[in-house]
Amino acid sequence: MVKIDKKKCIGCGLCASVCGEVFEMADNGKARVKAQKNASCIKEAIDSCPVDAISK
Repeated sequence: MVKIDKKKCIGCGLCASVCGEVFEMADNGKARVKAQKNASCIKEAIDSCPVDAISK
């Protein structure tokens, strides 16, 4: 299960741009998981997060 630490998230949007089928930007400017999928892009999103806010 993919999780985003809302306290760490700075709202840069990299996860949503790298893996849009799983992540999206919420109205509060933070990222959120829109679908729990086993997508190959999740690892890239985790690796691209500058504040390590994504975990699996």
